[in-house]
Amino acid sequence: MKQLLFILTLIFSAGLTAQEIKVSGVVTDGTKAPLPGTSILVKGTTKGSSTDADGKYAISAAIGDVLQFSFIGFESKSVKVTGSTVNVSLAESGETLQDVVILGSRSAPRTVTESAVPIDVISMKEISSQGAQVNLNQILNMVAPSFTSNTATVADGTDHIDPAQLRGLGPDQVLVLVNGKRRHTSSLVNINGSPGRGSVGTDLNAIPAFAIEKIEVLRDGASAQYGSDAIAGVININVKKATNKFDIALFAGSQFSKGANDHRGGNDGNNAQIDMNYGTGLGKEKSFINATASFQLRGQTGRAKDATGNLFNAFNAVEQRAAEAGTNINALFGNINNTPNSTQILGLIKTYAPQVGYFTAGQQTAILGATSISQMQTALNFDATAGELAYRKLERSAFNMKVGQSSLQSAQFFLNGAYPINENLEVYAFGGTSYREGEAAGFYRRPNQSRAYTALYPNGFLPEIHSTINDVSAAAGLRGKIFESWNFDLSNTYGQNTFDYTIENTSNATLREKSPTEFDAGGLGFSQNTTNFDVSRKFDKLNVAFGGEYRHENFKINQGQPESYNTYDINGGIVTGTTANNIKVTDFYGSVRPGSSQVFPGFKPVNAVDKGRNSAAVYADLEYDVTEKWLLNGALRYENYSDFGGTTNYKLASRYKLTDNINLRGAISTGFRAPSLHQIYFNSTATQFVGGVPFEVGTFSNDSPAAKLLGIPQLKQEESQSASIGFTAKIPEAKLTLTADAYIVNIDDRVVLTDQFSRPGGTPAAGTPAAQLNALFDSANATAATFFANAIDTRSKGIDVVISHKANVGNGLTLKTDLSGTISKTTRVGDIHGSPILEANGQVNKYYSETSRIYLEEAVPRVKANLTNSLSVNKFDFFLRNVYFGQVTDPNTVDVNGDGRIEGALINGQVVETEHPVWGGKVITDLSVAYNFSKSAKVVIGANNIFDIYPDANYGPTTAIRPRLVNGAIDYTAAPSTVDLSNSNQFTYSRNVSQFGQNGRFIFARLSFSL
Repeated sequence: MKQLLFILTLIFSAGLTAQEIKVSGVVTDGTKAPLPGTSILVKGTTKGSSTDADGKYAISAAIGDVLQFSFIGFESKSVKVTGSTVNVSLAESGETLQDVVILGSRSAPRTVTESAVPIDVISMKEISSQGAQVNLNQILNMVAPSFTSNTATVADGTDHIDPAQLRGLGPDQVLVLVNGKRRHTSSLVNINGSPGRGSVGTDLNAIPAFAIEKIEVLRDGASAQYGSDAIAGVININVKKATNKFDIALFAGSQFSKGANDHRGGNDGNNAQIDMNYGTGLGKEKSFINATASFQLRGQTGRAKDATGNLFNAFNAVEQRAAEAGTNINALFGNINNTPNSTQILGLIKTYAPQVGYFTAGQQTAILGATSISQMQTALNFDATAGELAYRKLERSAFNMKVGQSSLQSAQFFLNGAYPINENLEVYAFGGTSYREGEAAGFYRRPNQSRAYTALYPNGFLPEIHSTINDVSAAAGLRGKIFESWNFDLSNTYGQNTFDYTIENTSNATLREKSPTEFDAGGLGFSQNTTNFDVSRKFDKLNVAFGGEYRHENFKINQGQPESYNTYDINGGIVTGTTANNIKVTDFYGSVRPGSSQVFPGFKPVNAVDKGRNSAAVYADLEYDVTEKWLLNGALRYENYSDFGGTTNYKLASRYKLTDNINLRGAISTGFRAPSLHQIYFNSTATQFVGGVPFEVGTFSNDSPAAKLLGIPQLKQEESQSASIGFTAKIPEAKLTLTADAYIVNIDDRVVLTDQFSRPGGTPAAGTPAAQLNALFDSANATAATFFANAIDTRSKGIDVVISHKANVGNGLTLKTDLSGTISKTTRVGDIHGSPILEANGQVNKYYSETSRIYLEEAVPRVKANLTNSLSVNKFDFFLRNVYFGQVTDPNTVDVNGDGRIEGALINGQVVETEHPVWGGKVITDLSVAYNFSKSAKVVIGANNIFDIYPDANYGPTTAIRPRLVNGAIDYTAAPSTVDLSNSNQFTYSRNVSQFGQNGRFIFARLSFSL
């Protein structure tokens, strides 16, 4: 009996020992920060789990089992189960900075050094807490060498949405994903003078940076995997998933710079921002919802110098004296050459002219002796600026433009969440909204110009563009496993961006006193809806993925109020092409006054569009581990667009491990970019200043009658062929990693915005193409025209290098160093694909002009490098970053004979070839110091551009030397330039190109709490 009891006891004890229990815990790193994505495996079994966003895990195991914990970049650890709670801290290994990425592959996640294509991983935790940059464009501009983006100035809508470029290619040739789903583009078309001219990019600043966990930048063509726009690469933004934590950051800063306040010093551009992030579970394991809110107030900066040149004429002086006496001389005429009360006008001028004390005796005699309007125009045709400034107690600075950073107010929200239905299914959703109001300005309308109706604005006026930008996005999906071993993801993503223009402090000069001073000029809208179904499965060494996508896009232009786009005659009628000159509104000197809202004419009813299209795609993606060392990847995609047809693209990529620490990799691919709906259908008329001279430039849509008359063909897709080759290496003992990749990208039929074509001269015979074109110019109220066209083929070459190092020295000291750099070059190859009609008329160099070439090839730095050092010593964090921005070329030139080539200087009366100004490379230094009061509180003080570096200054019209490129070197011995690059001292620095902006030193402080 005793023996039987002993045997039963042993059996019962063994049953207890083998009984599985729920084991849970938290996995952290050496700083006690959670390690999401850590793999946990019960040794000797296939049972596994992974940690969530907070580093928490749960797994079934028996007492005595061994749990294996592993995470890339950390030493694996085995722990014996002795109870229901097992907390683990992992130590970093030599494989530092080896972030796991899912971009560029639909197989299992890989490290950046083991991927077959070059990928940068940017962790936002340190950058968002230590750096001076608070919006996504500027953050990426300072940390990713292959990425370029800067705020434009005096560029209409482009002042408010920053074009962003990758590898020197266009803003529309990089695809942006959020959590792996396609992000919609902006509604704005960049048609003004800035890098990325003629393109439509994604508004990255519509996503609050505080909502982002990390960013993956794929620097390789990926159209075969992700579709249109991925010619230059892909940016994937991963949104935060953390739970049970509330983070808040308070940020304030200002531009303390020698250039502040129009070079008077002090500070301007005050910036205040509050960011909040909160995450919580939804009552079920692995469920979460994470929310971010961000609010910003950003002030403008002023980088103009005091305005030079003529401001007032003699008539301005006389009308001012009359106005002070209660008489409006301007109200007595609409067209000065067609007025029955010329005697009254002459009498009033002769009455008030003697009150202008600085007029000379000779000038007064000529005024009093004038017996006709034409004689009085001659008598008053002299500069009165100095005397009038003194009389009105004005400084020249009162006539300065707003050159620099535009002001901004924004409120942004973003949500990310997921909820597991069961072990095999999870529903997820994310999205956000961004509301921004911006204010920028155009060229000053001086009182001596016909554009300034001085009875309404005696001292002229600076018209303002007020933008309202609304951005909304929402994505939802279901993912998990089907048929036990197949992974699937079914999702729908919607995005919409609208850009509305309100023009303030302005006028329609042809309405004179009746003109509003604020106009609704209309707006732009773009929406996109994308449905995806993706399936994948791992078969031993082979990963199979396939899927489909259906997308609908829509582009809109909404018209403005009539006064914002019409020109009126002296009787209040709308001016047309047949309106007689003698009833058009003029100033006193007979110059015809322009109509519409000054600085930005409103969209007309004829401009209004509402166009959409659909596209459908299928793809297949295979990734095969041929051996333990050799990885092979292939992708094939077919996509069909409802407006131009289908395209098939492929990609082949491979990685070979020479050793455990050295890999070779390479890829070849084809790609495409569908012309955006904006490029096909956008049309408008805008005031553009060239050399200080205003032109009403009409952008005619690609399907317009004007385009057809000039033989400009229908837009088609851009097509690319790209190849890359590189290697990765890591030295665990030195905790060092290195990647280097060279690439070449050929793009055929690249879409560009042409230069300006003048309207046909003379009086063409009725019914001829020239007469029809003139009628279209009249209808658009344009003096010049531009078009979108597949004008050129290009070739881009470059090399990217990234070196990273991280060391735990001991005694609480950690040093992290990243060195990265890029060298790139884009050139046009082959002939310009000009319209046969324009080629026959010698206009091919207008089709793709020298200015267009500079914007495409040399307006962004071709060399860029970044050296970042982060040092942690106990409670202090020190951050030092140096970024080198290479030289750029300014396209600001004068086309003397109108052939699209630049002959920009006069030497001894002869027009000669000159080169564009070249602005040299600069190093920008950021420095910050942080103190950690506790694990939950931190304060940071620092500076962006601490040495207050500015770009090279513009050269004046006659007093400075304009450099040219001679035998590959910059030659400063060329003749003085006759081109006023500064526009009467307003553009101290180029407004057309900018390596790093023109705001100078920015001092900031940030206070962060984590609760």
